[in-house]
Amino acid sequence: MLPDPITAKNLNIYGDDELPWSRALKAAEQGIGAMETAAFLSTVAPNGSPHSAGIGAIAHNGYLYFTSGPGTRKSRNLTQNPACTLSFRLPEVDLVFEGHAHRTTDIPELDAVTAIYRTGGWPAERAGDTVNAPYSAQSAGPAPWYLYRFTIHTAVGVALADPHGATSWRFA
Repeated sequence: MLPDPITAKNLNIYGDDELPWSRALKAAEQGIGAMETAAFLSTVAPNGSPHSAGIGAIAHNGYLYFTSGPGTRKSRNLTQNPACTLSFRLPEVDLVFEGHAHRTTDIPELDAVTAIYRTGGWPAERAGDTVNAPYSAQSAGPAPWYLYRFTIHTAVGVALADPHGATSWRFA
């Protein structure tokens, strides 16, 4: 589902052990793509101002994916600066991923990702090099939507239950 990190750094200031990636990965596998999982994309405008919006995200082949309308603020920001974060409230772990998001127009990739969205209950279909469905989140703007592939560079996890811990991971 998600790639394995190449390094980890314990960030916990209370003496707890490093949060194992296996625990964060289990939480991600349970929560990413679930309707009840809170997920937010944060981007930066050309003038440096931050922007955050709720999104629906899924994981596939080591990447995270989300959709956004071409006219939305987040899509306009990503066109100018692909650096962004994806934040998730997952079972027992909060995870924030830092990386880059780029629009993908690859037809097999669009087909695979829309199939995963359909399995999760959103009736998404590929429409040329975009995604279409009868509805989406208000923050996505009107259809059709672009599909973005998010490449993970780093992640920070904070455990919400015992054993507690906070760890930063770096990915290849």
